[in-house]
Amino acid sequence: MHIGPYQLQNNLILAPMAGISDRPFRELCKQFGAGLAVSEMVASNPALRQHKRTLLKADHDGETGIRSVQILGTDPQLMADAAKLNAQRGAQIIDINMGCPAKKVCSVAAGSALLRDEALVKRILDAVVNAVDIPVTLKIRTGWDLHSRNAVEIAQIAENAGIAALTIHGRTRACKFDGQAEHETVKKVKQSISIPVIANGDIDSPEQAQFVLDSTGADAIMIGRAAQGNPWLFSQISHFINHGKHLEKPTVTDIHHTILTHLDKLYSFYGNASGVRIARKHIAWYFKHLGSVAQDTQSTINQAQCPSQQITLINSAFNLLTTDRAA
Repeated sequence: MHIGPYQLQNNLILAPMAGISDRPFRELCKQFGAGLAVSEMVASNPALRQHKRTLLKADHDGETGIRSVQILGTDPQLMADAAKLNAQRGAQIIDINMGCPAKKVCSVAAGSALLRDEALVKRILDAVVNAVDIPVTLKIRTGWDLHSRNAVEIAQIAENAGIAALTIHGRTRACKFDGQAEHETVKKVKQSISIPVIANGDIDSPEQAQFVLDSTGADAIMIGRAAQGNPWLFSQISHFINHGKHLEKPTVTDIHHTILTHLDKLYSFYGNASGVRIARKHIAWYFKHLGSVAQDTQSTINQAQCPSQQITLINSAFNLLTTDRAA
């Protein structure tokens, strides 16, 4: 699959997730087979451009593969400026967020709230595409609510504006993350435009990935929440698609090693104090896949205040887990 001049290694993409798809997690998912990993969203507000958190989101130092940065906002000129700034900081693809359903985002008419105003969508897309000489992609939902599914109309506006690829999450803004994602709208969009279409929403297994690709005709799939604590999902899907059979699941030792590697990257990236704090949610997601023995140790691990203490507690949890499974 191509996005502008860039050829992806495969058609499996890590979704941009606020507070999750930072550089350490993007690198990990690419290591396990993601062909592209999109950054967490960066606000276009000029007042936030030098904020420490914004600078970390835009940090691509040593990052492998294609660097895609998602921007968020409602003002066409500010979005254009943000695109130019992130291109200068190393972005090779700019992704525009018109899919986030979060209340704090939609309350300022950003994210998926923009789907209610097709004229504004056009102005933003035109401004950003004309501001940079790198590919611009767009992420949307199927519409504002179940009675206002206008993804096909938005997709046609996007193609006419010069958008290089379109991602569609199979829910409306009103649905948030409730219920099941529907991909029939993705199929309709794919049939209505010629640019690459990426399907997103509830793709959590190799079988579901294959089904969504086959049923929608999408060029690629984007995986979000299902990758949390499970970066191996990308290699599992890739193996299933290419060989028609399942890849062996990671062993307890594999998971233990991956957690330690991930945490080491978090400590280096954020510093010890913030790294320990941010690591807690990732540890919880990893342990969710390990059963009750691991999850019973969560409250203790969450009390750790420094890397060495956190690592020691994790090692103890895995010792218990190995003993329990050997019994």
